[in-house]
Amino acid sequence: MKATIWGCRGSLATPGLATVRYGGNTSCVEIRAASGAVVVLDAGTGIRLLGDRLVGERVRSVDLLLTHLHLDHVEGLGFFGPLFDPEATIRIHGPRPDGGSLEERIAGYLSPPFFPLPFEKIPARIEFVELWQDSFTIDAVRVTSSPVQHPGPTVGYRLDDEHASLAFIPDNEPGLEPESGLSLAAGVDLLIHDAQYTDEEYLTRVGWGHSSQTDVARFVRAAEPRRTLLHHHDPSHGDDQLEQMERTVRELSGSDTLQLAREQLELDLS
Repeated sequence: MKATIWGCRGSLATPGLATVRYGGNTSCVEIRAASGAVVVLDAGTGIRLLGDRLVGERVRSVDLLLTHLHLDHVEGLGFFGPLFDPEATIRIHGPRPDGGSLEERIAGYLSPPFFPLPFEKIPARIEFVELWQDSFTIDAVRVTSSPVQHPGPTVGYRLDDEHASLAFIPDNEPGLEPESGLSLAAGVDLLIHDAQYTDEEYLTRVGWGHSSQTDVARFVRAAEPRRTLLHHHDPSHGDDQLEQMERTVRELSGSDTLQLAREQLELDLS
């Protein structure tokens, strides 16, 4: 199993000189199974460049796992190249929203007035799978979904194959629910987890659905992953502040295998 980070910013895409080292694109991670199957986690703005690569490779089968429907996790979907390949099949998995269906919400976003092309004219074959607390297989990868602490229906994912395991929990507030997401993250080879706020910032953002430095450190100590990537960087945090936060969380967690997620980071978990 291989993982590539295409976007790790939270809340809002943040280009500029202060975000060069870790990137300004919002949440998107690519997983390649040993068989070559492509699983995409979230469809933030980082999915555009991933889509360009997949079109170049003629990849025509993609499973897209959405954690939830906040805009920073879906705003790149209309610019995902395989959507415009009539030979491509894209299976969009995600939690059923409050009111309506997953298909209705995505179709509404990918239609006027939010998008220039009506959803029914998108060339690719698009299938929808609603999930909550579920387990299923994509090729040889076992996928487990489970709700996490975040406003609106939100899930995290765990992916396992015969060689490696990964947990993707980009939006989670363990300060309100310490057990949230732990069943997904326990003992994984790679944990990708929300680390949006400093402890001081969190005091005025309780209930917003994100982690403080202290809370993510506690989560890492409880889950005991082999490696952790801090994800969902706040748009107000430049590279230098992110590195200060990384040092703090590493000290609090006692983990020497913890680092910041950054765009274009590739990890072979096998």
